[in-house]
Amino acid sequence: MKTKKLIIGNWKMYPASLKDAKAKFTAIKKTAGKLANVQTVICPPLVYVSELKKLVTGHRCVVGAQNAWFETEGAFTGEVSIAMLASVGAQYVIVGHSERRATVNGCGESDELINKKVLAGVKAGMTIVLCVGERERDPDGVYLKFITEQIKEALHGVQKKDLKKIVIAYEPIWAIGKNAIHPASPDDALEVSILIKRTLADMHGKDATGIPILYGGSVDAKNAWEFLLKSQVNGLLVGRASLDPKVFGEILKSADQIK
Repeated sequence: MKTKKLIIGNWKMYPASLKDAKAKFTAIKKTAGKLANVQTVICPPLVYVSELKKLVTGHRCVVGAQNAWFETEGAFTGEVSIAMLASVGAQYVIVGHSERRATVNGCGESDELINKKVLAGVKAGMTIVLCVGERERDPDGVYLKFITEQIKEALHGVQKKDLKKIVIAYEPIWAIGKNAIHPASPDDALEVSILIKRTLADMHGKDATGIPILYGGSVDAKNAWEFLLKSQVNGLLVGRASLDPKVFGEILKSADQIK
């Protein structure tokens, strides 16, 4: 049986209005709904999650979230719990994104905090999209150990029965955003994809073989095909390109055609 490609759109803090968000989601769903070989997930800003959920029809294009707090409820001003997201119909939640791990202009999230979010997420029945990735590539390969430790610490305590609720997204921080040193290549992604599979196998043996691995980092309509074809990944985590229904639609169609 062919495994569907998982394509996740991370809208970050865009767009500025609910009207625009609904229009973008509707346009994306029109394309995604026709693709039998792709599972599409849109992760909008939290305030739009429940409204976009109302537009979901079927299972090919669903809604997720970009972040959540690990406690179910309590005195945590400004936070939204994973349980709350699940209650309004979000099926996926991104955890440990580089922009939240960042200590400058970010939240400085630690591996310990991310682990708490992972455990809370699987307990709530959500699918967790765990982001990992290095800030720089050193010639001695220390970055490989860094990624391995990120995975081990984030998944500490996750039971084998819950592995089906885990997705790993690799995002090389040095290759994304306005400060990118240079774009990552499919070979870069392949190297880490293999590393992730080995790390998961060391942790959970054959039970971890079904965990999807995504690539995220400056993905667009031109390079999506190459990453999916050459990097041995199961899908993509798409940033700014997911805000353009036409461009994102091309990415989805490329994924649908890969055998």
